[in-house]
Amino acid sequence: MSRIRVLIVDDHVLVSQALAELLRLQEDMLVVGQAHDGEQAVKLARSLNPDIVLMDIEMAGQPDAGVKATQHITAQYPQTRVVMLTIHTEEEFLFEAIKAGARGYVLKNAAAAELLETIRAVHRGEAQLNPTMALKMLEEFRKLSAVRSRPEAEYIHLTEREKEILSLLAQGATNPEIAQRLKIAEKTVRNRLSIIFDKLHINNRTQAALFAIREGLSPRD
Repeated sequence: MSRIRVLIVDDHVLVSQALAELLRLQEDMLVVGQAHDGEQAVKLARSLNPDIVLMDIEMAGQPDAGVKATQHITAQYPQTRVVMLTIHTEEEFLFEAIKAGARGYVLKNAAAAELLETIRAVHRGEAQLNPTMALKMLEEFRKLSAVRSRPEAEYIHLTEREKEILSLLAQGATNPEIAQRLKIAEKTVRNRLSIIFDKLHINNRTQAALFAIREGLSPRD
């Protein structure tokens, strides 16, 4: 039987070792490597060719390190699938992980059985979300549908600059990255985002990003 080749990425050595021990107990899984930051994860994904990368979102104090590594891995090695393992329950983290190409999202307080089933399901080609996070994402889509039902919220009221900012946000860019791409101040980005939220009658970055995708302002990968 061919085993599922797993690369573990977590900057906490004890967590990484505990995960490795759990996976090694499974007859259908093989731990091929362990990385402790995003850069190392990308390099090992290239050299080890894992089936699954079990990826922490926040590493070395960088809240988006895992998301950026996931973007690189899914773009360069489409045969490798990423499962995010994180403490974060905020829907913004979930949305950014999905945009980066993650196929699964498991909370670190989940039972071992849930983690193992997620790895197996993603390896089969399925998408797998923690039930709580799936409900949050559905709620965001419900809110977005309510926004779309109001004519005054149509994106036509946005300026071209606001559309550019919204598009970059939907691609997972942070405020500093948006500022750099558009050659404007980060404070300007924050102010424009507040205006965008007001115009669209939405409350957060996740809803704004979902709106952008619905309106074709963000490329669909």
